[in-house]
Order: sequence, then C-alpha cells, then structure tokens
Amino acid sequence: MVALSVFGPNCPSFSIDVSSTPHWRGISSCCCLFRPSSSSSSSMEFPPEGYRRNVGICLFNPSGKIFAASRLNRPEVWEMPQGGVNEGEDFTTAAKRELTEETGVVSAEIIAELPYWLTYDFSPETSIKLSKHWGVRYKGQTQKWFLMKFTGKEEEINLLGDGTERQEFGEWLWMSIEQIMNQTADVRKPVYAQVMKEFGNFILGNECDDVSFKQSETQLVS
Repeated sequence: MVALSVFGPNCPSFSIDVSSTPHWRGISSCCCLFRPSSSSSSSMEFPPEGYRRNVGICLFNPSGKIFAASRLNRPEVWEMPQGGVNEGEDFTTAAKRELTEETGVVSAEIIAELPYWLTYDFSPETSIKLSKHWGVRYKGQTQKWFLMKFTGKEEEINLLGDGTERQEFGEWLWMSIEQIMNQTADVRKPVYAQVMKEFGNFILGNECDDVSFKQSETQLVS
C-alpha cells in the first residue's frame, strides 16, 4: 500500500487497494457544499510548513471515467485539474474556481473531500523556476483533494477555461484509473495513488477488487 509522506521525484511501483474503507467525508446529495464536521483533524487545519497550499479535483463522469488533460508544455504528461488556494479562500470555493478556470466546467457536484493533506516535493530546479513566478520559493505543494461528479454536457468542457487565466492544457480525455496512473508525471503518482485508493470504489460503483498499477508505458484509449 502507499505510505503518505512528503514525496520526492522518484516513485517505485506500487499497488492500490481500492476495496479498503475510504477516509473521505461524504456530502449529502441534496447539497453540493462540504460542511466540515466538529472532528476535523489537525492535519486538515495545519498544512505542512514551506509548501504551497493547493486543491486537486478528481472529476468523474457517469461511466466511471476520470477527466484528465495533457499539459501544453509537456504533452506526454496527463493530469487532473489542480491549482493554488488564494489568501482567505476556502477549499471548496478554490476547487470549484480552479475547475472552471482550467476546464470551463461549472456543472459538477462535489461528492467528497479528503480530510487530510497530500504533499509532493518540487525538484530544486522546479522550485527555483516557480519561485520567479510566485515570488516565494516553496518546497513543493500540499493538496486537499475533492471528488466531483460531472453533471453537464461535454460541450461545456473548454480548455481555454473561463478566460481569467492562461491556458495550461492542450487535449483532454475521460480516462480509466489505470490510464491516469500510467500517464501522469512520476512526482504525482504517489499522491494520485492515494486519491484513487480513497475515491476509487465510488468512481467504479463500489464493484471492484484490489487494483494494481505499475509505472509502465500504456497507450491511451480514446
């Protein structure tokens, strides 16, 4: 299984047990906003120091496939939407904003939120490069992940986003869990593995056994 920690750029092969009991907090079907419980963990309230606060969005469709897009600057790398949290912004608002900014999607229901942080490190070169853009040098990013269900029509998806930010992605696909794990950057694979471990049963309709993924070359199926 995947042990959570501050992950470096190298990641060994691993397995994801999606049949285990998830730790996410569900959201009532009558409300799309997460309401934190009084038992919120300290890991949720206090992210690790030196890391940029970030939200990640695992958007799935009724067929149990997950939205992923290829980066403009690295078209071989496919990712789920993510982005930084603005000063004073709550995580739910940030997740919905980032999804719209990067994909144009507004028709999405928030199903669940992980109650803990997932963290990955930047390489020294990446940290220096990004510090010129952000004005602050971070060790990496620490993320709160949301599971969202796409409720709109595919014509809504527009990688130009809502026009407020520069375009980050070139193409998009609905992918299987295995495709995403094999096509994303190595630095993100441990985080993605934990996200899939927690959300996988829900995405797949709670009808799955243990699923193993390895870092291998897998062709995309559109």
